[in-house]
Amino acid sequence: MPQSSTTSTALPASASTSERLYFLDWVRIIAFFLLIFYHVGMYYVGEDWHVNSPHVIDTIKPLMLLSSPWRLSLLFLVSGVASAFMLQKHSAAKFARQRSGRLLPPLLFGMLIIVPPQTYFEVIEKLAYPGSYLDFMKLYLSGYSGFCKDGCLILPTWNHLWFVAYLWAYSLVLAVFIALRANWFSRLRAVLINQLRGWRIIVLPILYLALIRVVMLNHFPTTHALIDDWFNHANYLFFFLFGALIAPSDRFWQELVRLRWPSLLSALVAWIFLVSYYAYFNNVHPAPDWLRLMQRGIWVILEWTAILGACGFARLHLQKDHAARRYLTVAIFPVYIFHQTIIVMLAHALKPYQLAAPAEACLLIVATLILSFGGYEIVKRHALLRPLFGLGKLNSKTSL
Repeated sequence: MPQSSTTSTALPASASTSERLYFLDWVRIIAFFLLIFYHVGMYYVGEDWHVNSPHVIDTIKPLMLLSSPWRLSLLFLVSGVASAFMLQKHSAAKFARQRSGRLLPPLLFGMLIIVPPQTYFEVIEKLAYPGSYLDFMKLYLSGYSGFCKDGCLILPTWNHLWFVAYLWAYSLVLAVFIALRANWFSRLRAVLINQLRGWRIIVLPILYLALIRVVMLNHFPTTHALIDDWFNHANYLFFFLFGALIAPSDRFWQELVRLRWPSLLSALVAWIFLVSYYAYFNNVHPAPDWLRLMQRGIWVILEWTAILGACGFARLHLQKDHAARRYLTVAIFPVYIFHQTIIVMLAHALKPYQLAAPAEACLLIVATLILSFGGYEIVKRHALLRPLFGLGKLNSKTSL
């Protein structure tokens, strides 16, 4: 997370931005690694994913629940922080151009090349599609809408790259806000930094997050389709803008160090409640309305306090540079682009061997990491491939 300024900036640099926030680089790296484990887990939990294992492992669901409420929200917050520091060096217009140049080529390339194998193996396994990959791609590129089972697939699709599309859209929102009302943004930042301390850091965001979850979730279920995903926008855009606003406040990050243990304990208590809730209430035993609303409040307690705890512990223990950080900070975005397609393809290829689930899962994780990082090592050496995976020119430093 760069913390520097130039003499001509869209936003004034803060005196507290004297050192790079290395700990947020580490947080981002760890969150993306968790995503790989999470998507391997999705293959085994029996939910409707692109491909599904014949082995349903209910025991991993609590572990999935431990990170699912907060992992992506944390990534949007960290991206907001990175965006704020970019805006200290560049105008809003240049920021928008840079973000578009960094995010749109991987998104479009991913939708055309990286993502389609996921859908191809999905229609093979779920719909017994008999055609070749070339036949499928003709349908995919034509926007075919006939792959239907409990709903129809929308093609072309961005699947796991929805995060990139949303990040690009939020970056444009921030750029427009700064371009039109930079003084408003600065005043809002000052109010937030001055007022958000102590118990307010924990309670006030939870009140907002609980309100939108209770009021909006039923009316706007998750689609990841950008144009109609209003609950997710109310949630993820909040985290992105919060990160952009709070970025230069060293006092805020230090306050999270003080709050790290209460935050961690709150997150663990909330997680235990959610595990118990989902273990008992289901389609056979539906929860009463009051408890369902309470569950949504507990969900956001886990979402917010886990983020506070993660940032607090990271600020205390990971505010340091390392060769691994420098390597992974650049590598993790191409690895993210590769990983889910590799998981889906490997899972499909391994099915005929009928491996025991634990051995198969370990093989999936290790092979996904090796192939994803191997893909990065290839991409980073070729000037034509680098922009297609969000990398700048050789020797350039990039950040989400």
